[in-house]
Amino acid sequence: MTGTCIISAALTGVLARRDLCPAIPYTPAEIGEEARRAAEAGAAIVHIHARTPEGGPDWSVDTFRAIKEEVRARSDVIVNFSTGAVGIPKEERVAHIRELRPELAALNMGSMNYAIFSRSRKQFVVDHVFANPFSDIRFFLETMNESGVRPEMECFDSGHIGNTAPLIELGILQPPYQFSLVMGVLGGIPGTTRNLVHQAGSLPPGSHWQVIGIGLNQWPLLAAAVALGGNVRVGLEDNFYLEEGHMARSNGDLVEKAAAMVREQGREPATIAQARAQLELAA
Repeated sequence: MTGTCIISAALTGVLARRDLCPAIPYTPAEIGEEARRAAEAGAAIVHIHARTPEGGPDWSVDTFRAIKEEVRARSDVIVNFSTGAVGIPKEERVAHIRELRPELAALNMGSMNYAIFSRSRKQFVVDHVFANPFSDIRFFLETMNESGVRPEMECFDSGHIGNTAPLIELGILQPPYQFSLVMGVLGGIPGTTRNLVHQAGSLPPGSHWQVIGIGLNQWPLLAAAVALGGNVRVGLEDNFYLEEGHMARSNGDLVEKAAAMVREQGREPATIAQARAQLELAA
């Protein structure tokens, strides 16, 4: 396999906390610094959730605006803002997309049980329903279309890929299609190479796609995605560890390892300009 591979970095997430990993950024300036580190290590895209200074989720347009300004002060990296949330009105979940018009915005493609189970404690430490009915998906998609923002379709299971069919038929989801195959969340598809091959093979022809592996399983899934010709996402939202017992000190550490793995298979991490061209984003 030759050619370039686009590396995305998910910088902070919404569930990851500093008591679990000290490198998690919370403030706009901290997120801007992590975006710089990721871009310098080889990431072309940064995926961002807003956080309060104390680490809680933040949906304020002003906070997202400050994050975008901090990122842009340091790098021309492609910005991808999240819209995923539980218990937040859909209008609030997408207000920053309409106002700030990032190049990409995450679009969750279906509902699911979303859980984290602690084997050591023998209990669920996260347990909720992540509701994304078609009415909400359509609302987000139409807002993104009106704002000139590319939807990055996050699919946690096979059915979520199938959910694109009626939206394509309605003409509100148009190519180029950009998918993220999220694997390993409890309640979604397990993170195996066999499942990745199935997911990638189920996409509409000509789709761009990346794998998002959760936890240490991120690394074998990354290797498989590179071999299949896909793109990859790493970052502290998804995984804290470079290897068992070796916690990353920044998102840059994770991107650096991903870039090395891409090169080991004869591909090169895409530059920011190459990623924009490949994904057909405005320069």
